[in-house]
Amino acid sequence: MDKKRVSQIKEQFDLVIHSDESSHIEFWYARELMPLLGYERGVDDAGFGRIRSKGDRALFGGYTTQEMKDRLGVKDTRPLADFLPTLTIAAKNLATEMTNYNVEEKDLQGEHAITGEHVQNNLSVREMLGQRGIKPENLPPAEDIKKLERRVKSQEKKLATQSGKLPGKRTNRGNDNGQKTELA
Repeated sequence: MDKKRVSQIKEQFDLVIHSDESSHIEFWYARELMPLLGYERGVDDAGFGRIRSKGDRALFGGYTTQEMKDRLGVKDTRPLADFLPTLTIAAKNLATEMTNYNVEEKDLQGEHAITGEHVQNNLSVREMLGQRGIKPENLPPAEDIKKLERRVKSQEKKLATQSGKLPGKRTNRGNDNGQKTELA
């Protein structure tokens, strides 16, 4: 970590420091340190991963992320999201945005409360899809996003070579005024 970044982090901690003048002790409150340490609303990155996983399980009718990977033929090393159809991604995004809204609106704190909210939102989205005859776990996989990116890049190269080079600038011998002009 570079010195500038360390200095920035120290400044953030210094902003929330408290001191007891009589005993010459400096201290911090845990609730003020949590955001600085990567804990938002009392949940760390691993906790948010568990929240997302439980939400996915609710959306996919009880199937875990690994079980969905198996159903869709996704290698363990690849993210499930790279193979999800657009509808499923939109459903996940809707449930997540509902959760984000309600976490703020209800001032939810801690993994348990946020997980309950996220699972309920995923169940609600699943119910809505079910009313239209759609089960996310039964949708066919989308084309592998990495394969699609490679194909687009390859097609761009082909287009560039097929179209040839664009003509460079040419100089006209003169215009009506007898002055030279550049042509594109």
